[in-house]
Amino acid sequence: MRNLLMTVSYDGTNYFGFQTQPGGNTVQDHIEEAIRQLTGEQLKIHGSGRTDAGVHARQQPFHFHTASQIPVERWCLALNGRLPSDIRVLTAREVPLDFHSRRSAKRKTYRYTINANRITDVFQRNYQFHHPGKLNIEAMQQSLPFLLGTHDYTSFASRHSTKASHVRTIYDARMIVDSSANVAGTTGQGILHLYVTGNGFLQHMVRIIVGTLLEIGEGKRTPVSMKTILEAKDRKAAGPTAESKGLMLWSVEYDEISG
Repeated sequence: MRNLLMTVSYDGTNYFGFQTQPGGNTVQDHIEEAIRQLTGEQLKIHGSGRTDAGVHARQQPFHFHTASQIPVERWCLALNGRLPSDIRVLTAREVPLDFHSRRSAKRKTYRYTINANRITDVFQRNYQFHHPGKLNIEAMQQSLPFLLGTHDYTSFASRHSTKASHVRTIYDARMIVDSSANVAGTTGQGILHLYVTGNGFLQHMVRIIVGTLLEIGEGKRTPVSMKTILEAKDRKAAGPTAESKGLMLWSVEYDEISG
């Protein structure tokens, strides 16, 4: 038996998230079907985490055990030939049998993208949340350091969260403003990319942080209110849950893997 670790990139627009759901049509469903077509094995893959419907992934690791002896360098092309065009396996490698893509993960980074220009970008509309109104970007950036460290993030977790503990560690949170794609003659504040890195995330956590940040940018809250919200440990204290389409799983990091 072999343990294969792969990374997949996908446009989540047309899927109900990564992890298998009763209604089907998830990224996991399509990958497992591609493996069945390739090897004849009816198996389950294990992702580094789940993503909500409409959320995208630049690099999402997953692993599975297989009896197939297909050389590791042939898996990507073989699977991609059996997958929809909006799902692509990027890398494949063999890892020790005890490696687990979720439990072995040390750091995860998500990116949320806000289009703060007056007119939405028709080519990026499925990957950006459009906010045409004026935002105080400096205030939004000033609020981010309050999120850093090890805290109980109940205020930024879905009410439907089933996790026993809402304590997580956020290592980095930063917002980058990109005006390079602005079209001449149009107005706006550019594209805002929020990157958040932590040891793990709760359901809707980044999207609730973004919803709260937008209220700070709109002047409805002050930057220091982020600290008050965090300390409240109450979902009602935070802002709304931002749309899923602006969120992308950016990367997942592991310690050095032998084998």
